[in-house]
Amino acid sequence: MTIRIYNTLTGKKEPLETIEPNHVKLYVCGITSYDYCHIGHARSSLAFDMIVKYLRSRDYKVTYIRNFTDIDDKIIKRANEQNTTSEELANRFIDEFYVDMDQLGIDRPTMEPKATEHIQEMVELISELIDKGIAYQAGNDVYFAVEKFAEYGKLSHRNLEDMQAGARISINELKHNPMDFVLWKGSKPGEPKWESPWGDGRPGWHIECSAMSRKYLGETFDIHGGGKDLIFPHHENELAQSEAANCCAFVKTWIHHGFVTIRDEKMSKSLNNFLTIRDLLAHYHPEILRFFVFSTHYRNPLDFSETAMQDATAGLERLYTCVRMIDELEGEGSTETEPIASDKDINKLQSMEKRFQQAMDNDFNTAQGQSILFDSVKILNRIAAALPDTPAASDLTLLRESREVMKKLAGIMGLLTEDAASFINNQKQKMLAGIDIDEATILQLIKERYTARKEKNWSRSDEIRDELLAHNIELKDGPEGTTWTVRRN
Repeated sequence: MTIRIYNTLTGKKEPLETIEPNHVKLYVCGITSYDYCHIGHARSSLAFDMIVKYLRSRDYKVTYIRNFTDIDDKIIKRANEQNTTSEELANRFIDEFYVDMDQLGIDRPTMEPKATEHIQEMVELISELIDKGIAYQAGNDVYFAVEKFAEYGKLSHRNLEDMQAGARISINELKHNPMDFVLWKGSKPGEPKWESPWGDGRPGWHIECSAMSRKYLGETFDIHGGGKDLIFPHHENELAQSEAANCCAFVKTWIHHGFVTIRDEKMSKSLNNFLTIRDLLAHYHPEILRFFVFSTHYRNPLDFSETAMQDATAGLERLYTCVRMIDELEGEGSTETEPIASDKDINKLQSMEKRFQQAMDNDFNTAQGQSILFDSVKILNRIAAALPDTPAASDLTLLRESREVMKKLAGIMGLLTEDAASFINNQKQKMLAGIDIDEATILQLIKERYTARKEKNWSRSDEIRDELLAHNIELKDGPEGTTWTVRRN
């Protein structure tokens, strides 16, 4: 099976063909460290964490580089507002970034270079572009001349002439073309600065990733990733300056994940719908956030809502409940007992990993991967519910082996990493916090309602449902029985 990835550059899915055999070199644009991370940062970090985990599960070596932008206009502005230095502010929020990522259970990349530690590499790259006549100094700044790079716009599929027609030229503009972008900014009073052949200053945003990716991954590497908001201008400019300097292809495959919206609106502080990772983790287990993120394909928009998070909670609990059920099975069974699992069930469960890989090979389709896990849960629950007092040894082996495969596959998404019984108990305690009814009473009422429904005593069944609803307990009847959840106002 071949992994196929949607390439933003070509606009189609292509087979993964690495430059070095079985070695993926991956660069992802990291945070600008001036504030706490929000759910959009979570999606980006989780998406590439999943991609790296999956590639490694398929026996690829992965060199994963994710940078920190630790010098930037926003950092300088925020540092001035807080009466601190840009360095202190940037390092403080890098530390806070790690707090969030560790809570989410995200593995550390191979390397995490900081922009301020690679100024010399940026200066060298800018010098190369000037020597080739593709960049020029204007006042104290240095700009990239987009007209000197014939393929400018090929990543974002834009036409330079159209972009020029819509560009605004500011008063006293020193740029040769309104679309030219800055490589080096001359220093202003009170700003951090470094020495360069063009005077003291600091690098532009786009040049840092070109310089750092070249240092750690080479002039051409396999995959570059980030959010769709980075396609233009950031990644377009990276591509232009790198290919102009190196005279070769910059990246083989470009991966971009979709936006996060809040109730179908773009997340922003001005709309007061801005959610930090720690806001969410105060209310939801990290795996619930992971489940929610991976229930949608990474390239599609992801809409956050309380309903979506409740659905994610219910889905994850269903997976954990199945694992706990199998964990609690005792003994080795009997070879004398007739097996319950049909040949069809056995084939379905034994092909779980292959079907999961087929989904993930299709541009890392975690949404389809989750549905394959749920198909397996349905079969496992049905087999377990029908087990006699002395089960067949083959049925127990099938259940346990399937559980291990399911945990392995879910682990690629960072799911089912905890003890199942502990997870479910903790979730129930969290759900019932502040509710004036305990679990034992809920289960007893559900049992009474089951009896009433069996006896066709519909009025009593409705009474019990209404009684539980008065305590904010909602019931849901399904083919596998009745489940309950806490209604949140």
